[in-house]
Amino acid sequence: YVTIQLPVEDLKDPLPPQWRCYMSPQGRRYYVNTTNNETTWERPSSTPGTPKMSLRHKNSLPAGTTVLFVCHDSNNCPINCPPRGALSLYHFSLSFSPSPLSQINCVTFPSLACMPEQQLLKPNEWSYCDYFWSDKRDTQGNGCITGFEVLLQKQLKGKQMQKEMAEFIRERIKIEEEYAKNLSKLSQIPLASQEEGTLGEAWAQLKKSLADEAEVHLKFSSKLQSEVEKPFLTFRENFKKDMKRFDHHISDLRKQLVGRYASVEKARKALADRQKELELKTQQLEIKLSNKIEEDIKKARRKSTQAGDDLMRCVDLYNQSQSKWFEEMVTTSLELERLEVERVEMIRQHLCQYTTLRHETDMFNQSTMEPVDKLLQCVDPCKDRELWVRENKTGEIRPVDVEI
Repeated sequence: YVTIQLPVEDLKDPLPPQWRCYMSPQGRRYYVNTTNNETTWERPSSTPGTPKMSLRHKNSLPAGTTVLFVCHDSNNCPINCPPRGALSLYHFSLSFSPSPLSQINCVTFPSLACMPEQQLLKPNEWSYCDYFWSDKRDTQGNGCITGFEVLLQKQLKGKQMQKEMAEFIRERIKIEEEYAKNLSKLSQIPLASQEEGTLGEAWAQLKKSLADEAEVHLKFSSKLQSEVEKPFLTFRENFKKDMKRFDHHISDLRKQLVGRYASVEKARKALADRQKELELKTQQLEIKLSNKIEEDIKKARRKSTQAGDDLMRCVDLYNQSQSKWFEEMVTTSLELERLEVERVEMIRQHLCQYTTLRHETDMFNQSTMEPVDKLLQCVDPCKDRELWVRENKTGEIRPVDVEI
């Protein structure tokens, strides 16, 4: 069935207020009571009452807007049209309730006025796949961004944060390398190298410990680079590729959806034009019976039917595109969710590795200082004096006074 509005009235002789006159394609007048939806071939009189030979049809919807059905087979008509050949245009009244669907940026959503309760895809998880279907205005208020773009922005921000973390680790590596270089340089300075005894040994060990500590910090910086900074950058590059792939894929599907919606609107307009053309031809037949007009009505009906078929095809293609977009949105948003969890967990693990390496560095630094600590505990001024005396003594005989 193809519907058109047909507010046609009998202009020659006024009918009772509740009655309207319509014309069949065969040029025969019939009448519809807009109050009780009764239909008859016989013209109603101006006196109160229901005409004879009425064919009454009660539809299941409330009374309201008049709609015309173009019936292709009245013998099998689900609304009980008169026998085939007698009446192929049949009127009854409808009252349209609020549309159960609404279009927002070429995406079909349930109307808020009559939206059934929707179950979340992943209840109690605050999953990406449940909360980013609508578009929102951008922060500058210049336009709208899709919910998926909001998700992508979050992921791209995370990628940027990971890059900055890698830069932080790189700075830490530079500091360690510079520190190690300075420690090594300091260990080779000959200052106080002439100190002797147990204190001299402790001083020499302290200087050696600087070289050992420099080596520890070089190893620490090397491990930071291979075990923290490099994984950060590698994961970031892979993450970047995934984001680009997802962005292009969903964007292409959304563009296809917009194109299909435009086709639906174009087909809807074409159908409306064909319906108006059919209505005009029907009105012309009412005013003047002619074979040409009847033939024009048949052509107009075929065009209207074709336009209706085109609209159905466009709607079907649109629904297919929206279904594909919906499926990809769910799977891709869940993939983004997985990647975000993976990113955070990867960073956590490698920061834990950083702290482990730092503890190991402190432990190694402590080990380099242990010999120094032991030698400092052994510093003995008396022993040092003894050793020095033994090595540098010039004689043990003391001078005495001269006797007279």
